[in-house]
Amino acid sequence: MSIWPDADKRTIERYLGQRRFRDPGSRTRYRHILLGFQERMPRQEHPTSHLSRDDLRVWLREGAACWAASTVMHRALIVDRFLDFLATEGLIASNPVADLSAEYHVKSHRAILWALLADDPDQALEALRELPPFGSVLGDLMRDHIALMRSRGFRYQAQARWLLRFDHFLQVHPELSEEPLAVMLRHWSAARSTPNQRAECEKLARILNKALRHEDPGIELRRPDPEPMRQVARHYRQPYIFSLEEIRRLLDIARGYPSPRAPLRPLSLYTMLVLAYCAGLRVGELSRLNLSDVDLQSGTITIRETKFFKSRILPLSGSALKALCDYMNARRGAQASQDPESALFWHEKGRDRYTNQGITSPLVDILRRAGIKPPQGKIGPRIHDLRHTFVVHRILDWYRAGINPQDRLPYLATYLGHRDINSTLVYITVTQELLQQAGERFGAIGAPCLNTTEGRLS
Repeated sequence: MSIWPDADKRTIERYLGQRRFRDPGSRTRYRHILLGFQERMPRQEHPTSHLSRDDLRVWLREGAACWAASTVMHRALIVDRFLDFLATEGLIASNPVADLSAEYHVKSHRAILWALLADDPDQALEALRELPPFGSVLGDLMRDHIALMRSRGFRYQAQARWLLRFDHFLQVHPELSEEPLAVMLRHWSAARSTPNQRAECEKLARILNKALRHEDPGIELRRPDPEPMRQVARHYRQPYIFSLEEIRRLLDIARGYPSPRAPLRPLSLYTMLVLAYCAGLRVGELSRLNLSDVDLQSGTITIRETKFFKSRILPLSGSALKALCDYMNARRGAQASQDPESALFWHEKGRDRYTNQGITSPLVDILRRAGIKPPQGKIGPRIHDLRHTFVVHRILDWYRAGINPQDRLPYLATYLGHRDINSTLVYITVTQELLQQAGERFGAIGAPCLNTTEGRLS
């Protein structure tokens, strides 16, 4: 039977052997930290023994007396991952940090470790305690409704977040538990006097009305109130339509993006921008692309099961296809995985796919470097505006080619992965150039129909 801590230190060596370190010196530093921790821990008599949180706290406090706070936390997080390994291997019953995280409903292990360092850890942990999900008087109704909608094929992610926020509000205000639903919603709407809060409250009212109707079909269906959404729409940020010169500037900056430790990143960012503009891809669609989704022979990429549960095969333009070919060659030269199910956009640091945030952060930085977005804050153009730009530029090209855009909207909706053209119409931002092209087309085709002949329209 394996016992930890082990005298021969083989457990630590086995753990380090499973980790992938970019810096060869990291293995030595990790070994030093883990050996120091292991030497301070009492020997477990059998694998089901619990490592005491007090033992962990003593080690943290001893470290705090010698090291800076940032160093203590860095070492504590390394130890936390090692404790997960010990629990997985059955050498300890569980990771005490994970146990506290579950007990207090706190996702951040860092916050738990800071609480253990406090003078009064019990009080600090209690201050972190999060309310249990769906623990209010309406919690069971909400949870069952979410499960029902997801069983019918809906993702129901945004709705679940709205319901969870409302549930937390009800738990904080137990005095509302005996009130009618309308009164609960009125208090929730008044919690924040913003248009978004009122619109979310209206959506919640309809969702909960449907949930109650599933339990009692005799309940009258609630009529929707469109006014809160109209107020929100008045505050919508207008999409930014990039000019061709700005697109070229973004691509040039992406190609030269500083990345000494990840040489493939500049070309990756360049290719992402090309696909975002030339194919109108969302950030999430870029992050989910696999090697198997690219067919260079036919010049297409496959977008699988994205928004609205739609999959689609997109033909690429010649320039986009060339950029993708160049990236694939560079990716192969970087010795990235050639497994068909591996990520198309692969980065050297984690040897894995880019996350949505991993794509958004450097692309937003490129917008800032180009002077298109302010140096700080969320204001200014977004990456998603490239998708709007794709639509507007495509319609402009159709006007210039003498093609009626209205006839092509169903094709454009399919290309973008929309359910119908109504979703696509949202992306048609009226620019001065678009107005000019539409006016010229009307002057050539529509205006002659208004000529009068003998007092009547011809």
